[in-house]
Amino acid sequence: MDLPLTASLVARLEILPHAGSTNDELSRRAVDDADGTTWPDRSVVVTDDQRNGRGRLGRVWTVPAGASLAVSILLRPVTSSGQPLALAAYGWLPLLAGAALCTALRGLGVDAGVKWPNDVLIGGRKVSGILSELLPSADGAIVGTGINLRQTAEELPTDRSTSLALAGLADPDADRILSAYLRAFTTLYDAYLAADGDAESSGLRSAVIDACVTLDTSVRVELPGGGTLTGTAESIDADGRLVVRPADGGAPVAVAAGDVTHVRPADR
Repeated sequence: MDLPLTASLVARLEILPHAGSTNDELSRRAVDDADGTTWPDRSVVVTDDQRNGRGRLGRVWTVPAGASLAVSILLRPVTSSGQPLALAAYGWLPLLAGAALCTALRGLGVDAGVKWPNDVLIGGRKVSGILSELLPSADGAIVGTGINLRQTAEELPTDRSTSLALAGLADPDADRILSAYLRAFTTLYDAYLAADGDAESSGLRSAVIDACVTLDTSVRVELPGGGTLTGTAESIDADGRLVVRPADGGAPVAVAAGDVTHVRPADR
């Protein structure tokens, strides 16, 4: 791949001909073994041939070479006061990524939205998944994003997936899409750090809410500890949690993690 637009936006860019997982590759590169220097904030590893993609809940998938984009961003967030971003504030980073990609795709004429927390959908079908992980040293994070560019319907894993080509984007050019994503990411990230990790005053919470198509819909949430919560998604709170009003009329529940399904009438 030739990515001149992307290269002009990031601190360091490494384009791989193929990778098992770009998150794993970037984690290994976060410290340069040759001289012990650390890669800077906003360094990027990217490939269009990821062979062992890893998603939430340990899900693994494969994609034909050249049909998708896998990108991982190294974050070493430091606030405007010069202090490292508190680990408690890292929870907004994957939400930030989902909102940024949604913003980028909308700017390219694609009607995208985010299923909480960070699956990007087009017409209810998934075009991108995001996985964020702490560095082993816990002094930073990696945000990995997979974007379906050119898959045909036969190449997609489920009938609830799509690609930008199938969604009608005439030229899903990797550099154009990735650079748009990184510009939107940088805008939200800079504002978040300038506000010392305050999602409300930085506008991040508002951006996430604007992108989120889960709100005001019926949902079923498979909770990490077991059990299921069914109800209506009402809001996203100050900690980035999805607030669900249970179908049984109970008090609203703030969900920090879980596998969310938008419940269609036939699924109820």
